[in-house]
Amino acid sequence: MKAYKEPSFQERASRAADAKQKALHALRARPAIDPEVLAQRREALLARQSAEAEARAVKEAAQLALKQARAAELKAAEQAAGLTQAESKAARDARYAARKKRK
Repeated sequence: MKAYKEPSFQERASRAADAKQKALHALRARPAIDPEVLAQRREALLARQSAEAEARAVKEAAQLALKQARAAELKAAEQAAGLTQAESKAARDARYAARKKRK
């Protein structure tokens, strides 16, 4: 049985160059893409991107509306409780301190 002979640098470089040439020949042998197919792909990509952008805008608008609604609810609750700005700040600080104390 023959012992394993590790390939030299020259052999590895030669094999890599041969593989590169083979890949280039395979790439050149491929037929060109039909311009109509290319145009269809571009249209599909643009349509998909615009749909994603629209969905993202709708999501951001919904998040903003939710955030504004929560802020309005908090403000209405503070006004209903008859708290001044200083009192509401003190209550918020107390909630924060209680939360830190629990941890």
